[in-house]
Amino acid sequence: MTVDVNVTLGRWPFRRTPGDESGAALAQRLRARGVTQAWVSHFDALLHTDLAAVNARLAEECRREPLWLPFGAVNPTLPAWRDDVRRCHEGHRMPGLRLFPNYHSYTLSQPVAAELFEEAARRNLVVQVALLMEDERTQHPLVRVPAVDAAPLADLARRWPGLRVIVLNQRPGPPGGVRALVEAGAVSFDISMVEGTGGVAKFVEAAGAERVLFGSHAPLYYWDAASLKIQECGLAPELEERIRHRNARAVLRAA
Repeated sequence: MTVDVNVTLGRWPFRRTPGDESGAALAQRLRARGVTQAWVSHFDALLHTDLAAVNARLAEECRREPLWLPFGAVNPTLPAWRDDVRRCHEGHRMPGLRLFPNYHSYTLSQPVAAELFEEAARRNLVVQVALLMEDERTQHPLVRVPAVDAAPLADLARRWPGLRVIVLNQRPGPPGGVRALVEAGAVSFDISMVEGTGGVAKFVEAAGAERVLFGSHAPLYYWDAASLKIQECGLAPELEERIRHRNARAVLRAA
């Protein structure tokens, strides 16, 4: 049983990925691997400016496929972004948002980010922040997108301590950086970009067992890679269970 908190529907703009021919094909691949729920956004949200239309398509696809749990995209630099939040929450009944600050040209230290986090906290929405979609070394030369600086998240988490934040695609760095975010508020992390022998176990030591979630970054990354990261660590069954599904379900129950 696995809840995958980091899956994206649609087609990656720069190459084909396994299962991207349709949402049904990707769902079939994930179900075959024991996924019981996947939290999804849409690749169109990265480069399309009409996010209301992107989120509407996402919601419709999730209505057809019960495996998917939709997280809408919002760009706080666009006009009427609050309407996008309202539609995601009230119209599409989404439990949260997935943010792409680097693709949407803002930083987490700007006032627009604080305004968005305040609105999400007011509505009790989960906020996922994707720090990176693709390694800088493999990015298209005309579309270079640096990783998001996650440090300002600590201040945002302290300002709204009840806000549930999930950091996606966090590359392991000094443990102090992760601990600073954990100590600031209800911040969790997925394992999609945790690498190295025993990497997940080391990440659990830095973040805490209750703050690590299973996220594969499928279909851009191979789903099996995330699962193997857990298996190679030889984690205790109770800890593996927490990472694979219990921690994610606890985040949703806090709504």
